[in-house]
Amino acid sequence: MKKISLNTQILWGVFAGLFLGLGLSLLDEESATFQVGLYAAELLGTLFIDLLKMVLIPLVFTSIAVGVANLRVHQQMHKVWKATLGFFLLSMALAVLLGLTAANIVRPGEGLQLAMFQDDMQKFQAAQMPLTEFIAQLLHSLFQNPMTALAQGNVLAVVVFALLLGIAMVVGGDRYANILILLQELLELMLMLVGWIMRLAPLGIMGLLVKLAATQDVALLATLVEFIVVVIGATLLHGIVVLPLILYLVTGMTPFKFWRGGREALITAFATSSSSAALPVTLRCVEQHLHVKRDIAGFVIPLGATLNMDGTALYEAVAALFVANLVGIELNLAQQMIVFLTAMLAAMGAPGIPSAGMVTMVVVLQSVGLPAEAIAILLPVDRLLDTFRTAVNVEGDMVGSLVVQKWVRKESMGGSRSGSEG
Repeated sequence: MKKISLNTQILWGVFAGLFLGLGLSLLDEESATFQVGLYAAELLGTLFIDLLKMVLIPLVFTSIAVGVANLRVHQQMHKVWKATLGFFLLSMALAVLLGLTAANIVRPGEGLQLAMFQDDMQKFQAAQMPLTEFIAQLLHSLFQNPMTALAQGNVLAVVVFALLLGIAMVVGGDRYANILILLQELLELMLMLVGWIMRLAPLGIMGLLVKLAATQDVALLATLVEFIVVVIGATLLHGIVVLPLILYLVTGMTPFKFWRGGREALITAFATSSSSAALPVTLRCVEQHLHVKRDIAGFVIPLGATLNMDGTALYEAVAALFVANLVGIELNLAQQMIVFLTAMLAAMGAPGIPSAGMVTMVVVLQSVGLPAEAIAILLPVDRLLDTFRTAVNVEGDMVGSLVVQKWVRKESMGGSRSGSEG
């Protein structure tokens, strides 16, 4: 009997999770069946996420350090740096621009009565943080005691330390060859563990989607349907059209080939709503299915999981215009440019800030004088929207690794050709 592939098992898990979750949502929340079903789903989903988080920090640390150290072999470090950061800025700028355009055309929230949300806004206390304080806290979170960062799971600080360690190994050369070999072997062990954890992915993803489908407030979703449609529509447009178009123009890879290779990572990101939790699966997909070289994948993917947030930046820009429409404020071009820049900065800084989603959204609202308490309106639908934006965040990282590999290879070929002609 032919063995069913992991990809197919995960797809079955998605459909089963949505079907069972919708079935549970029809039951009384106080019934024993609902309580037992939700408990079992939470147990499966939490176990899967915890297993991914268990390998996350050692995987990020080793993949970044080894990736940077190995780039010296090809004398490509500066090329990869430039190409990676260039792609991240380009894709996030396009995402925010798309979100602002969609929000200006549809104008979600216009005519919606703010009175119905007044109670929520009064009960909710937003964590106020001026932009200057946000930047200071972000910079502070970058440079921490590495042992503390590793123990607390501060991904951004771990990435920074691993980058510096990798650069130090490059500068030190052969003196640190044994340390590099040790880190490479540890990286291979982590990837082996990821392979084992992925055998539980169909059940874990099913559990996460059962909980999502069973606990959504349909009445509230209907009230905010216009906002939800704009966010999901713009996010899908970026994920289905913009990113695949960039990929095709640069590498020639078709969207279907890319989606087939990255399907495990995209579904895991959708179900977990966490770029960090999906990172082990993303690395596995780009190396094994999309054939990105390990040194480039090990550098671009962990860095992208902390800095490259297309879906988040797009969401925060649309949310700012939605809140402005609710309170009857017309944002002019200069104010929308501030939203554009702040949404990008806030999305990039999100992983290193406590209560990241709420704090960064407040920063964007405050940048143009909108009431911070208005995020109380967004919180009930945030979990649903988070699934889509996280999937696009992860898709951006995978596209970035393929684009960077192509750019670096093209530049290297161009350099060697001009050198031989000289």
